[in-house]
Amino acid sequence: MSIPPSTTTVSANSAANDVAGEPSPVQWTEIVQQLGAEIAGPLSSALERIHDLVSTGQIDRQNLRALRESVSQAREAGMLGQQLARLASGRLKLSRERMHLTQVLRGVLAQRSRETQARGIQVRQILKPVEIMADGSLLFALLNALMDWALASTHSSIDLRLDLTPWPAKARLVCRFAHRSLDLIDDPRFNELPLALNSLAWRLVEQTALTMNVLPLREDEAGITVLTLEFPQTIGDEPGVATADQEPGREQSQSSERVAEFQLSNNSKPLAGSHVLIISERRELRAQIQAAMQHMGLIIDLAGSMAEAAQFCLEGLPHGIVFESALRGDDFDQLFADVMREVPDFCFIEVLDEQHLTQLSTATADGLARISRLHLNDALSSVLMFELSKGL
Repeated sequence: MSIPPSTTTVSANSAANDVAGEPSPVQWTEIVQQLGAEIAGPLSSALERIHDLVSTGQIDRQNLRALRESVSQAREAGMLGQQLARLASGRLKLSRERMHLTQVLRGVLAQRSRETQARGIQVRQILKPVEIMADGSLLFALLNALMDWALASTHSSIDLRLDLTPWPAKARLVCRFAHRSLDLIDDPRFNELPLALNSLAWRLVEQTALTMNVLPLREDEAGITVLTLEFPQTIGDEPGVATADQEPGREQSQSSERVAEFQLSNNSKPLAGSHVLIISERRELRAQIQAAMQHMGLIIDLAGSMAEAAQFCLEGLPHGIVFESALRGDDFDQLFADVMREVPDFCFIEVLDEQHLTQLSTATADGLARISRLHLNDALSSVLMFELSKGL
């Protein structure tokens, strides 16, 4: 059983906005070394293929695909490093909100359904209704990091079970999968753990959990990995406490009129690691949109057309889409309908060239947030904060 050190945990009784505890220097030294290795390895492979390309002037489809994969792996490692650096800072301001853990988890699974289907991986769920007190953005990050790690590690289906421990009751999320092919589970020649199990993706799960005071207990035995996450601040039926459905509804109805209320909080980069797709035919507009959100720690991908965006989304949905208004048409309507059918709270933001009042999705008839290109630098981060958080 792997029980990570508790040097980054926060007291279960700490007040809202308490600062997360200091990380272990030894542990972070190991993570930095691992980060360097996971970036340098793929880049070395990519550089070798580039040298071949320079010397021969040619590259076949297989090597081109391998080159792209190596660059993608290095990019993903860099993104994970950014998220880990945020946790390592020791300066996070943790909020405490009443969160319906079951609903948030179902939302994440719906968001990732295309990706799991594209990989041919079944996610089996047994989820009891559970509410907890937690930092909403970190909870969202933890569940997505859990899915990233499990999808990269599994050789089977992924089983998720959410229930309560015996008294004192705590929310317990259990993730189970086979980390080796089922036909090799009993083969003694494959006793060593796969590298993916202890990759940077695992480190992000571990450190995000510890920062939230959620203890990650992991067992790797006989080809099966079982990770248990226990959430200490679980809510019972407390009289006089607003339900989880009341607060977000009130917040959304008020926020559509006052975009300024959704400025970045003291929790620096609260949506770091969220994935946003920018769709625009114009390179300068793509660059302007990207520059307006670059300080938020988001993972950003670019598409030059709706057809390219639709193909991108077939392999897995991002968490939000920012697109230029000129691309609205039948292709967009089809993409919008498909995505909203799967994820009703999905974030779509339309960027208009002309002067336009900034609107949140809760203030428009079609559920699209809108912003003028003139206001990108001032207001896009605020709009993204609300739109990416509304499903939590």
